[in-house]
Amino acid sequence: MTQRPYNFSAGPAVMPVEVLQQAAAEMLDWQGSGMGVMEMSHRGKAFMSICEAAESDLRELLAVPTHFRILFMQGGGLAENAIVPLNLARGGTVDFVVTGSWSQKSAKEARKYAAATVIASNESDGHTSLPDPATWKLSRDAQYVHICSNETIHGVEFHELPDLQALGSNAPLVIDFSSHVASRPVDWSRVGLAFGGAQKNLGPAGLTLVVVREDLLGRALSICPSAFDYKTVADNGSMYNTPPTYGIYMAGLTFQWLKRQKEGAFTGIAAMEERNIAKAALLYNFIDGSQFYVNKVARDCRSRMNVPFFLRDESRNDAFLASAQEHGLLQLKGHKSVGGMRASLYNAMPLEGVQALVNHMRTFEQTQA
Repeated sequence: MTQRPYNFSAGPAVMPVEVLQQAAAEMLDWQGSGMGVMEMSHRGKAFMSICEAAESDLRELLAVPTHFRILFMQGGGLAENAIVPLNLARGGTVDFVVTGSWSQKSAKEARKYAAATVIASNESDGHTSLPDPATWKLSRDAQYVHICSNETIHGVEFHELPDLQALGSNAPLVIDFSSHVASRPVDWSRVGLAFGGAQKNLGPAGLTLVVVREDLLGRALSICPSAFDYKTVADNGSMYNTPPTYGIYMAGLTFQWLKRQKEGAFTGIAAMEERNIAKAALLYNFIDGSQFYVNKVARDCRSRMNVPFFLRDESRNDAFLASAQEHGLLQLKGHKSVGGMRASLYNAMPLEGVQALVNHMRTFEQTQA
């Protein structure tokens, strides 16, 4: 098979080739059923078996405790910015830590349903660091505290989730883990709810994952649409309305792929974390050693998933992108709000892809000298 181009898109993003090949083979007939998955009734035995296996595999992979419910929903992370306060805010105060574009959007949306308070922000340094949790001005009566644990655009990541109890708060922690889900383990003892769109590490766009502690169910405001009430979704096994069936199927194949991964003594998510650390280190080390490229994020909170970088001479941006595309390195243009470049190194991006990018960056630098 000819080497596919390496796709560094921030999302929808690269998927494992094995998963795409299996989906292609099963497109017209899933395991002798005479139907493709897109044609199945979501309440039929065939699809129910797909959904149950996907949930079971994900629970095993992420070590989700039994007192958390796994919900397959729609709307993506942006919709969850409204759905979370509709379910958890109870019309009260909610705290936000603003560390980039996505947490900014979350706080703005929550203000429609609650008294959203920004308790810490890194806006003053251009979203290139993380505010120390010890400095957060937590509200006494907060219904929850929201963080985006990996900012896809600005490239900052909480490598350790904050311990709110140690900070004197009993509020549940809500994390938007859209862009690092399944790239590393989750400390569920510190989390009340986690949500994320699937289109970066789990599967195609259209599926949204919510993992919510059971004691947080049943709190929805009366104005919350029934299909977005977490308790209703949980009580109906994510089948209250027609779920994104093909997205669940593709995510299920990805979960099976993740379970097969090995890296030294590690398997599954632990193996992926080892690979992701190695991939990110390779790219950051090259950038740091270069006089041609620069990454502006503080080293202690650099994202493993999304690496923004800039050419010191930005007049060469277009030439860099054109040359990269010619060499099979795709979707490297940075987000329009920050400019520059961005390489997303999600689970399905192999180390060889990062090596190819570094080699191209080195060659381009040399030719421009």
